[in-house]
Amino acid sequence: MRQQIAMAGSLLVNGLKALFLVLCCLMVATLIYTISIDGLPFRMELLTPWMIATLVDFYINTVPLAVWVSYKESSWISATLWVILLICFGSITTCGYIFMQFLKLSPQESLQDPIYHVLLNHTNKDDTKPNGKHSPVAVARILFSLLGCLMLGTLIYTLLTDGSPFRKELLTPWMTATLIDFYINVVALAVWVAYKESNWISAFFWIVLLICFGSITTCAYIVKELLQLTWQDPLYLVLVRQDNRQGRKQI
Repeated sequence: MRQQIAMAGSLLVNGLKALFLVLCCLMVATLIYTISIDGLPFRMELLTPWMIATLVDFYINTVPLAVWVSYKESSWISATLWVILLICFGSITTCGYIFMQFLKLSPQESLQDPIYHVLLNHTNKDDTKPNGKHSPVAVARILFSLLGCLMLGTLIYTLLTDGSPFRKELLTPWMTATLIDFYINVVALAVWVAYKESNWISAFFWIVLLICFGSITTCAYIVKELLQLTWQDPLYLVLVRQDNRQGRKQI
C-alpha cells in the first residue's frame, strides 16, 4: 500500500511538473508568434469592449495567484518582483513559479500530499491568530466579493453595449493570445479546486464554471471557502483541504 501511494505521489508530481512546463512553453511560443504576425500589443485599436472585459477577467484571476505568491515568498522584495512578473507576463510567470515550487519539494514531500506542500510556506510565521483589529479572513471575503461583483458588472455592461462575444471578428491575434493566457491561469486554479474538493463531481462542476465564467467563479469559490473559516483563523488555511486544516490549527 505504501509503495502504491508513493508511486501515485511521484506520478502526480512528475505529471504536474510536465503540465506546467508545457503550458509555459506554449504561452511563450504564442507570445512570440503573435508579436511576429501582429506587432506589439500596446495599441489603442486593440482595446475593444470585449478585449477590455477579457483583461479585467484576466487580472482579477491574477489577484489570488499574486496573494499566494506573496504568502509563499520569504521577503517582500522577491514577492514584489514575482507579482510584477505576474502582471507583465501572466501565465508564463504562473507556470514558471509553480514548476519551481515542485522542484523545491523534498523526496518525502513529493510522496506525501505534494500539492499541500507546494501550497503552503512552512517557514512562514503566520501560524498564529491575527492580533490586529481587522481580520485577514474578513478583509479577503470583502475583497473577493467586490472583485466578483466588478467582473459581473463588467460582463453585463459589455453584453449590453457590445452584444455577444461569440463573433468571429473579435478573434484578433491578440485576443486569441489573451484567451490562451487566461485559460492557462485557469488550469492552475482548476488544479487547486480539484485538490480542494472532496469528490470528482463537485470538482468537475466548479471547473466547468471556471471555464465558462472565469474570475466570477474564482471569486465565488474563494468566498465560499473563506466562509468556512472563522475570522480568527490564519488566512492561509483557505489554501488547504478541510481535513488538513485541523492539523495546521494545532501548530
